[in-house]
Order: sequence, then C-alpha cells, then structure tokens
Amino acid sequence: MAPFTTVAAYVPPGVGMLAVGIVAETFGPHGQAAPGFDFALCSDRPGSVPTDLGVPLTVEHDLDRLAAADLVLALPGAQFRTPPPPAVLDALAAAHERGARVAAHCVGAFALAAAGLLDGRRATTHWRFAALLARTYPEVVVEPDALYLDEGRITTGAGAAAGFDLCLHLIRREHGTALANHIARDMVLPSHRDGGQAQYLAAPVPEDGEDERLAGVLAWAREHLHEPLPVAELARRAVMSKRSFARRFAAATGTTPHAWLRELRLSAAEELLETTDLPVEEVARRVGYGSAAVLREQFVRRRGVPPRSYRRAFTRVVSSAATPGAHPPERTA
Repeated sequence: MAPFTTVAAYVPPGVGMLAVGIVAETFGPHGQAAPGFDFALCSDRPGSVPTDLGVPLTVEHDLDRLAAADLVLALPGAQFRTPPPPAVLDALAAAHERGARVAAHCVGAFALAAAGLLDGRRATTHWRFAALLARTYPEVVVEPDALYLDEGRITTGAGAAAGFDLCLHLIRREHGTALANHIARDMVLPSHRDGGQAQYLAAPVPEDGEDERLAGVLAWAREHLHEPLPVAELARRAVMSKRSFARRFAAATGTTPHAWLRELRLSAAEELLETTDLPVEEVARRVGYGSAAVLREQFVRRRGVPPRSYRRAFTRVVSSAATPGAHPPERTA
C-alpha cells in the first residue's frame, strides 16, 4: 500500500477548533507538513458549521471527498454523545472497507465506534470520556491511559494536543521519521512521544530548579547520543541521586530514562537511514550503539525490520512521493 497523500477530515457540528487547527497545520496547504498532501475539510452538509468557540467554520466539501481520501480523520465535536447521521457512519465504514486509513483523536473516537470500526479493537480517547466510551460501546477494548493506539488501518488518539502526536505518528509510519521530525521541529513540538505513554503526567511543582536542571540534561543527552549515557551520569549532571532522577524523569516524561534513550536513539537512526547513505555501522556509532549488530537487534525488535530493509523501504517512499520542485515552504511567526 502506497503512503497516503490525500487526507479528508470530517467536521461535525460543534467541532473543536483546536482539532481543526491540528489537522490543518499538519496536513493543510498553509502548514509546512508536506506540499504533496491534498487536504480537505468535509461535512455531510457543507456550508457554515458551528464550532466549540461559537465562531462558525465554512466547510466547502461534502462526504464525497471521503470516498477518495487515503486517510480519513473524524474530528471531535461537542455532540459526540449522539451518533453522527447515518450518511456519515456509512461514509466512514465505506472508507475503511475500500482500504483507507481511518483515524480519530479525543471524542472523535465515538464516531468510529458508532460506525462499528472499533469493535474488537483497542482504542483510546480523552481520559475523561474513556469510561463513557467503554459503557456505550462495550465491544471496544478501551485503553484510557494511551496517547494513541495503532491498530493498522485504524488509529485513535487521546484528547487535545495528543492529536498532534497521532498525526505525527501517522506521518512517521508511512512517510518516515525525517519528515515527522521536520514537522515537529517547525511546530516546536517533541519529535516523538510513544503511544503507550500516559495521557496525563504527575508533574509536581518544581523544587529548587529541579525541572530546569532535568530539561538541561535531556537537551545535553540529545546532543551526545554517540556516548554511553548511563543513568548515573545523567543523574550526576542533574545534581540528583539516581533514585530522585528516575522519579523526576518519570513525572516529567511518563517513561523511564532507558526507554526514553532507546526511542531517541532509534528515531535518530531512522532519520540517518532515510536522509544519508552512511553505512549502518556508522549510523549505529552516531546514535550510541556499540555495533551494527546491536542496532539491528533493536531495530528488528522495536520496528519489525532490519535497518537496511527500513532504508530501502523509505528510499522508495521518498522517490515515489517526490514532486519536482516541491519543497516545504518557509513558515513565518
């Protein structure tokens, strides 16, 4: 299956303007994401659609755009407790049936559940409404603590800003880490948050500048991936004991130092494999693995393919998706 290039987002009444901004910024023509994306907002009744801010949104396209899209997004709306009109449910189901990727974040997951697309699958939504989703649609395996869950051609995400994580994950999965990282950097976002990370983090009030020291250590670690980076060294730089460092790290990031470093190294390796012709041995050295064999082991375990296969796959993606003269436009503040 070729990577998606056409994207259609269903806009329900009372749509969240944050959600509209997230998908428009990531996939739309005024964002930096990728000039090749053909993005459209759709509704069962094109025209003026009310939003959660009380400011109407003009939607030009009807559900026919869903029929041609490679990626279909169901945006969250204020009336999520009531299923969308039958025409919308039929369009979502038909899109999935013909092979489109279907995704939703926040309470947009309720629309996918109403269409029967989440039956027997894992799904997540905003943590406040996870219990309601489970009660309303008992066939759905609701996991309330995940940022996003990838079930192949169906992906669901948590609330609010987790929509960015979901969109970046979809781009990373099909268009590669280099593009996803470029988008994240341009939008001043974390380049990657793992889908299993907790939705809300118990981040206490900073004490004696501990959070500032932790942020400085994380920035330093990103610049020194080629070094071993044992937890003891990170804790020393943060002027904390190993136990205090691990506790503060988990509170701030929702994961462990080892897991964070592993994902950071794999992400850096992906970008080098996609954007350079460096030997795998050199890629392994630059991201902090002792040998190509160790990198290969981690890649196969975490990504499902060896590094060389990953490089070949995304070389084909870039070659087939490239448009002559197309470059990500410059953004202005």
